[in-house]
Amino acid sequence: MEIIKEELTWNDFLKVEIRVGTIISAEKFEEARNPAYKMMVDFGDFGMKKTSAQITKLYTPEEIVGKQVVAVVNFPPKQIANLMSECLVLGAVGEQNEVTLIQSERKVPNGTRIG
Repeated sequence: MEIIKEELTWNDFLKVEIRVGTIISAEKFEEARNPAYKMMVDFGDFGMKKTSAQITKLYTPEEIVGKQVVAVVNFPPKQIANLMSECLVLGAVGEQNEVTLIQSERKVPNGTRIG
């Protein structure tokens, strides 16, 4: 059984900008240490953001383009190989380290806040 690391306050949670965006492009991230895709995600009024995700076990680039995903958009940019990642796409990590993307049940406008 895993243990929850640390309790957050409601104010801590409110600091995290979790928003819905649509993947506009995805391609194999050859330079990454672990298998991953480079992606561009459209967050509507919050702009287009580059990122990478280790989701290659369950998805192909062709099938994720057009999918809406949930991501944290207010982390500082992070260098991953030769890519400056601008958001963190969220996923559920399985027992074999396979990542299932977190998605909205219904289509919503890009940039919609998760709360």
